[in-house]
Amino acid sequence: MSSDTPGVIFDMDGVIVHSNPAHKKAIQDFCKIHNQDVSQSFLENRLYGRTNKEWIPELFGEISAERLTKLADQKEQMFRDMFVPENNIVEGIHKFLEMLRENNIPMAVATSAPGENADYILSRLSITDYFNAILDSSHVTTGKPDPEVYIKASKALGKDPESCIVFEDSVSGVEAGRQAGAAVIGVTTTHTEEELSPCSMMIENFKNLELNQIIDLATTK
Repeated sequence: MSSDTPGVIFDMDGVIVHSNPAHKKAIQDFCKIHNQDVSQSFLENRLYGRTNKEWIPELFGEISAERLTKLADQKEQMFRDMFVPENNIVEGIHKFLEMLRENNIPMAVATSAPGENADYILSRLSITDYFNAILDSSHVTTGKPDPEVYIKASKALGKDPESCIVFEDSVSGVEAGRQAGAAVIGVTTTHTEEELSPCSMMIENFKNLELNQIIDLATTK
């Protein structure tokens, strides 16, 4: 691997899989059980891209760490029970991962989701082995939009964030990638181009995405 080879870091929900509709349904069902009302604005601006330990207290107020863990586990189990990764793949991801591997591009996943979700989704899609590192919510003290997860993912790849490319679909995730110093490619599965702006590039999915397009981003941003 050349020292000037970029690292590529993927968010998971909304980037590798179209999972946000299932997350939204799970959250709505979860909130209904607990008599909590969640607006679309809350979902988009204060929940997507953030960790459970950050958004759950915003709904439930000051709660014990034990209760927070139980609530988070309940919500994520509801999500996994209804979500089938194989039926919700972001188009072109398998081919794109294979192209990166063939060109010795190091790859990581950096998700705000818990490790159980990452294991479930990546293993069901048989893509775990593509990644040199997989970081989940347990690996960070502060979730997105803080850049911590992308700084740590870059380090796990042996790269500076400035020589990495981040794929993100959430507003908080784009901000995290940019704050880390990476080039950010917005994936418009959850938000519009206008909502995700500014990014180095925008894509709907990974079809027709060429290697030279992303390498140029890492060297010219």
